[in-house]
Amino acid sequence: MAKPRDSEGWRGKLRPFDMKRLHAALDAERQARGLSWIELTAEINKPFQGTPSIPISVTTLKGMPGKRSVTSAVVLQVLRWPRCTPESFLVGCESAPKQEECLPEPGPSLILRFDTKAIYDALDAKRRERGMTWKELARELPGFSESMLTNLSAGPLIGFPRVMVLTQWLERPAATFVRDRSR
Repeated sequence: MAKPRDSEGWRGKLRPFDMKRLHAALDAERQARGLSWIELTAEINKPFQGTPSIPISVTTLKGMPGKRSVTSAVVLQVLRWPRCTPESFLVGCESAPKQEECLPEPGPSLILRFDTKAIYDALDAKRRERGMTWKELARELPGFSESMLTNLSAGPLIGFPRVMVLTQWLERPAATFVRDRSR
């Protein structure tokens, strides 16, 4: 049985991730640096060199604002290029980024990925602390089913904006769960 929640509920505190604003910021920075979309894509893909990962395409970058979901691998590399935090693109975010929100700076041939097992472990710990079942937790998290949450333990990829729902519920910066990997 779940413990009672406050009357406002967690959903009232959720700030959606604004993919269109991220894309506009990326485009503005691209223009400020005098880069074409092809040149921008090449710069964002530099960390992929020497890895078995598939580089991001120009079409993927240009099409981001029209997508309901974009893989986290793409968004993390996009955020990394101008050194932005995921929280900077939450609707209503007006404050300067906090140090703990900054993404790690991986070395050469390393790309950023979410550690979904770590997200699962944090969700499980907070869920247990609050006396919730996975089903109750899923009802509290917009866009998630019970199986989507429990499958995080197996380490699947997760996309934006969905991952930001989880980090906000956990009350932790997204960067807490970002690791650098060679693929």
